Amino acid sequence: MQLPNKISRNFVGQSKSIDPVLEKSIPSKYKKLFLPSLMGFSLLLSACGSTSSASSTSTTSKNISTASLAKASSSTPLVIYAAEGYDKAEGAAFQKATGIKTEVVDRSTGPLLAKIQAEKNNPQWGLLWVDGAEAFAALDTQHMLVRGFEPQGSLNKLGKLVVPKDKSYVPTGLTVAGAVVYNVKTLPTPPTNWNQLLTPSYKGAVGMNNPAVSGPTYPFVAGMMKYQGGEKKGKTYFEKLKANGLQIFRTNKVTLHALESGQLKVAIVQNSAGLGASFKDPNLKVAYPSKVTVLPSVIGIDAHASKIQQAEAERFAQFVYSTQGQKVMLSGDPHGDSLFYPIRKGISPHKVLPSLASVPTQATNPYKWGPRESSIDNWFSNNIVQ
Repeated sequence: MQLPNKISRNFVGQSKSIDPVLEKSIPSKYKKLFLPSLMGFSLLLSACGSTSSASSTSTTSKNISTASLAKASSSTPLVIYAAEGYDKAEGAAFQKATGIKTEVVDRSTGPLLAKIQAEKNNPQWGLLWVDGAEAFAALDTQHMLVRGFEPQGSLNKLGKLVVPKDKSYVPTGLTVAGAVVYNVKTLPTPPTNWNQLLTPSYKGAVGMNNPAVSGPTYPFVAGMMKYQGGEKKGKTYFEKLKANGLQIFRTNKVTLHALESGQLKVAIVQNSAGLGASFKDPNLKVAYPSKVTVLPSVIGIDAHASKIQQAEAERFAQFVYSTQGQKVMLSGDPHGDSLFYPIRKGISPHKVLPSLASVPTQATNPYKWGPRESSIDNWFSNNIVQ
């Protein structure tokens, strides 16, 4: 696959420059291309507080055989909290291939992270799999993720750049937050920049998701604030958008339904959701105003889970990286999350996706915007949603 046209040198909040060996291997024209969209999840930060306990370091999967895990899983199944359209298909395929019992708890990202918060003193999850690595960066900061684990498999240049230095989580693919979906019958020409949505022609006709519920939406909000020149200017932009009749819905599905029914001219959603909707209605198209924010799908393993469950989770991540696992990702939700950009070498995205190099992408610094997530979400709920 082609790479996006902007890579920041600030990588995963670990250092102000990427690994020199990796940087040397990247052609000069790509060196300013990408920073993963990993805005920290401050809901967990505020809920969990600081902790001095160290994260687990991965050694389990190397020492426990698949047969032993399959035998032990009857009493210690792998519990997966996930918000991916293909997560149940992946869980079923993994269980069939390995014999390891797997339970998938599939919900929207916001409720899942709230569930993790509520269970902070007695975690019930073994593996978390959602879009946007902000939650994982925060969990890692709180020493709540297994470190030092990386599945075997060759990553493309983009994939290598989104692996954190301490290997505390596993990126699995890439989508775009904040794409514009529109109906060519009612809007022949889509907006090319975000400020156009403030004009009278879009009054009352723009809709988006609630960032407190929809996982990919906070990265979009943070990205918009960066694009506008900072948090204060970004808030002013959303206030102007609200004054122009911005409508807020809970999730992609509801926002897109409002577009399909004619309630909206423009729906701001994750690009995979928009592309999926275009399969059902060919009049729906996806546009990428300058700029849109990139975000990875990410797996993290609970550092407080049992060694058996940690080993099961590592085997699951390895399965996702396998050819079979990649096929499930690409087929498990063909009109939704399966429309992603793979980061594994030799795996191609669906043809409906444009070249990522042709999309005007930007990336945000997770350790700048992540700690602000809770306060920005609260401000958004009180000033934009209400």
